[in-house]
Amino acid sequence: MRSRSPAGVRIGVLARMRVGTKLLLLVLLPVCALLGFTVLSVANRWRDADRLRDFRSATGLSFPTAVVADALAAERLAAVIRRVRSSAAARNEFLSGQRGVDAALRRAVRRTSGREGSVDVAGRLDAAGRQVRALRREVATGSLSAEEIADGYGVIAAAMIGIVRDLDAGRPSRASGRAADAYVALLQAIEAAERERVNLAAFLAAPVPEGPPFPLRWVALESAELDTFRQNATGRLTAELDALLFHRAGLSVRRVRERLAQDPRTAVDPSSLGRWLAASGGRIGELRRLERQAAGELAEAALDDLDAARAEARRELVVLLAVLVLVSALALALRRSITRPLREVSEGAHMLSSGDLTFDVSYAGRDEIGDVAASFRELRIRAERLADEIRAMNVAISENRLDHRADVSGFRGTWAQLLGGMNDTMAAFAGLHSRRRRAEREAVAFFNLSLDLLCIAGADGYLKRVNPAFERTLGYASRELLSRPFVEFVHPDDRARTSDALTRLGRGDEFSHFENRHLHRDGSVRWLQWSARPVPEEGLIYAAARDVTDSRRNRDEQAALRRVATLAAEGAPPAILFGAVAEEVERLLSTGSAQVLRYEPDGSATVLGAAPAGPAAENGGVGADGARARHSDDSLAAPIVVEDRLWGAIVATAAEPRPLPPDTEARLASFTELVATAIANAESRAELAASRARVVTAADEARRRIERDLHDGVQQRLVSLGLEVRTAEWIVPAEATELKERLSQIATGLNRTFEDLREIAMGIHPGILSKGGLGPALKSLARRCAVPVEVESSLPSGSRLPEQVEVAAYYVVSEALTNSVKHARASVVRIGVVMRGDRLQLSIRDDGVGGAKPGGGSGLVGLADRVHALGGTIDITSPPGSGTVLQVILPIVGG
Repeated sequence: MRSRSPAGVRIGVLARMRVGTKLLLLVLLPVCALLGFTVLSVANRWRDADRLRDFRSATGLSFPTAVVADALAAERLAAVIRRVRSSAAARNEFLSGQRGVDAALRRAVRRTSGREGSVDVAGRLDAAGRQVRALRREVATGSLSAEEIADGYGVIAAAMIGIVRDLDAGRPSRASGRAADAYVALLQAIEAAERERVNLAAFLAAPVPEGPPFPLRWVALESAELDTFRQNATGRLTAELDALLFHRAGLSVRRVRERLAQDPRTAVDPSSLGRWLAASGGRIGELRRLERQAAGELAEAALDDLDAARAEARRELVVLLAVLVLVSALALALRRSITRPLREVSEGAHMLSSGDLTFDVSYAGRDEIGDVAASFRELRIRAERLADEIRAMNVAISENRLDHRADVSGFRGTWAQLLGGMNDTMAAFAGLHSRRRRAEREAVAFFNLSLDLLCIAGADGYLKRVNPAFERTLGYASRELLSRPFVEFVHPDDRARTSDALTRLGRGDEFSHFENRHLHRDGSVRWLQWSARPVPEEGLIYAAARDVTDSRRNRDEQAALRRVATLAAEGAPPAILFGAVAEEVERLLSTGSAQVLRYEPDGSATVLGAAPAGPAAENGGVGADGARARHSDDSLAAPIVVEDRLWGAIVATAAEPRPLPPDTEARLASFTELVATAIANAESRAELAASRARVVTAADEARRRIERDLHDGVQQRLVSLGLEVRTAEWIVPAEATELKERLSQIATGLNRTFEDLREIAMGIHPGILSKGGLGPALKSLARRCAVPVEVESSLPSGSRLPEQVEVAAYYVVSEALTNSVKHARASVVRIGVVMRGDRLQLSIRDDGVGGAKPGGGSGLVGLADRVHALGGTIDITSPPGSGTVLQVILPIVGG
C-alpha cells in the first residue's frame, strides 16, 4: 500500500523508497561501487585487447609491405647495372626484378583489401605502384643516370618503409612497441645497406669510373639504425646481429669500405664488381634473415599481449559475477526478515487511517519492529474511544444541541487537546450561527433598499428573487416577475441578444455593461444596463441593473442630429436630406410616422420627406399660423423658421391613439433648428450658383457682341480698304514700279491684319460653334492647333446641345490645347467626347511634361468657374513627367 504524503511536505528520493529497497541498496551500493570499478577495469582490458588485436592486424599487413621494399631493392640494383653496363643478362635481371616487385605489390594489395583504419595502406600502395611504373618508363628511355635511378627507387622504398612504420606505430604495450621499433630500425638499416650496395655497384660497373663513390652517408645511416635496433631488440637478436657482422660476408664488406676510404682507385679492378655484389649480397641476406626473425618476434609479442589481455578480462569478469551473486543472496535474505513484519504494521496503520479499527498486528518480536507493533495496538484502543466521542458530537450537532461538550477527562496530551479543540469549535459554531442569522437579516434589508435592480435568476430562465426596484422600474409586481420567463419582459427586438447573453452566463462567462430594452407595464420602453456573474455549481445567476433610459435617449438623439448635420454639411439633395430628417424623427420618438412639410404661398403644404416612406411632394391643407408648436393628443407639429420666415413644419404622429411624451416638443425643436440652418445654407448656395451662372452668361453675351461688332464693322472696312488698294495698284502706270510695290505691300499688310483680326474674333466667340455645333467647332480647333490632335466624338451628326453647354465645352478644349502647346510641350493631344444620358463627358489627354496646377496661371481657374456655373465637375490629373489628363462632366439641362 502506498502512503500519501502530507500536504505541502516535499518527499525526498530516499523517503519514496520501500524499506526492502533501502536494505538492498544498503548492502548492494558498496558492492556495486566495487563492481563498478571492476567493470571499468574489465572494460579497459577489453579495450586493450581490441587495441592489441588492431595492432596485431596492422603488423600482419606491415610484413608484406616490407617484402615490397625488398623487391624494390632487387629491381633497383638490376636497373642501375643495366644502365651502366648494358647486356642481355642485365636486361633479363631487370625484367625479373620487375616481376618480383609486381608480384609483391599484388600480394600486399590483396592483404589490405577491405581493411579500414587510420593508415590508408591500399591507397599508398596504389600510389607506389603508379610511381614504379612511371620510373620504369623513364628508365626505359635511358634519360636517367644511375644515381637518379637509385634515388627514384629509394624514394619508393622509403615510402614502403614509411607504411611499415605507420602500421607498427600503435604501441599498445611496451614489449610490442620495442619489438616494432627494432623491426622498423632493421628495415631502415637494410635499406641503407642496399643504397650503399647499388651506389658502389654503379661506380664499379662503369667502364671508366668517374670520381670517387660516396657510400659513407649510407654507412653512417646503417650504423645509426643498427644501434637503434640493438636498443630495442631482444638479446638473442642482438647476438645474431653481432655474429653476422663478423661473418665472412660482413668482414668482406668492411674491407671494401676500408679500401675505398683509403684510395678508391685501388679498389677498381675487373673482378671488383662481382666480389662486391657477392659480399654485400651475402651480408644483406643475413640481415634479411635477421629481419624475418625480428618480424616473428614482433608478431609473437603482439599475440602474447592480446592473449594476456583477454585472459585478464575473463578472470575479472568471473570474479565480478561471483561476488554479485553472493551479495544479492545475502541482501534478499535480510530484506525478507525485515519487510514481512513491517508490511503487517504498515497494513494495520493504513486500515486505522481509513477508519477500520478491527485490524490487529500479531507480530510480537523483541526488536524495534516489535515495539512499533505494541505501540500500534495501544493507538488502536485510544482511536476507538476517540471515535465514540466524535460520534456523540455529530449526533448533538444534527439535533441542534449546540451546548453539548465532549468528555476530556479520559485522554491526555494531543488527544485531550483535540477534544478540547472540538469543544471550542462547538462553542464558536454556536456564536457564528447566531451572527449568520443576523447578517442574513441585514443583507435582506440592503437588498430591498437598493435603488439599482438586483435579482437572482436560475438556469431555467426564471427569476428567483427580485428587489423592489424591479417593481418601480418596470411596473410589474414581484409575484408576476417571478412567475413568467425573464425574456418575456424584454423588448422583442432584443430577445435574441438577451438569449445569447444568458447562454454565455450558462457557460460560466461573466459580463458587464450589457444593455437591452424592457417593456414597462404601460407599454413604454426602459433601457437597462446589466452586470451579471454566474455560479454554475449552484445553477444561479446574480445580476444587477441600472436604468439608463434617459442617458441612452440623449445619446441616440445626439447621434441622429449628427447624422442629419453631416448630410446638411455635405450639401445633400433636399429629397435625401428631408427624408433622413423624417426617418430620424420617427425612429427617435418611436412615433408611427413623421413628415417634413413646406408651406406654399397659396396656404397649402408640400410633403418633402416622410417616414415610413410615401409619395413625395404631395400637397395638403395644413395651416401655417406661426405658433411655436401645435400639439394634439396623438400628433405634434413644430415650425421651421428660416431667417424669421415661416418656411414649413415637422409633423410627428403616434401609431396608436395615445398621448405623446411631454418632452416630445423640446426634442422635435432640435430637428427644426437644424433643418432651418440646412435650408438657409442650401438657398445661399443656390443663389451663389445662379449669380455665377449669370456672370458667365453675361461674359458670353459680351464676347458675342464684340465678335459681331468686329465682323460687321472693322473687318468689313478692312476688306473694302484692301480692295481699293488693289484697284489703285492696277491703275498705276507700269513705269511706276516703286509705287506699285508699295501698294502691293500695303494690300498684303491689310490682308494679314484682316486674318489676325478674324482669329481674334473667333477666339472671342467662335462663329463656327453657332453655325455647325460642338463637333465641327472641336475639329476646327484641332486643325488650328500647333501639335497633332486626335478627336474621338460620339455626338450624332447634326445634333445640337444647349448653347451654354457647347460654349463651355468649346472653351475647355481650347484652353486645354493652349496649355498643352504652351506649358506642357506635348507632341500629341487626344480629345474624347461622349454623351452618357443627360451628361456630356470631355476627356483631353496629352503626353507632355505634366505637373499642371489649377492655380498656376494656366487659365484652369476660369474653366473651373465656367464648368461649376453649369453644375458640372472638372478633374485634373497631372503627375510630373507623365502628361496631363483633364476630365470634365457637364449636365445637359435643355436643348
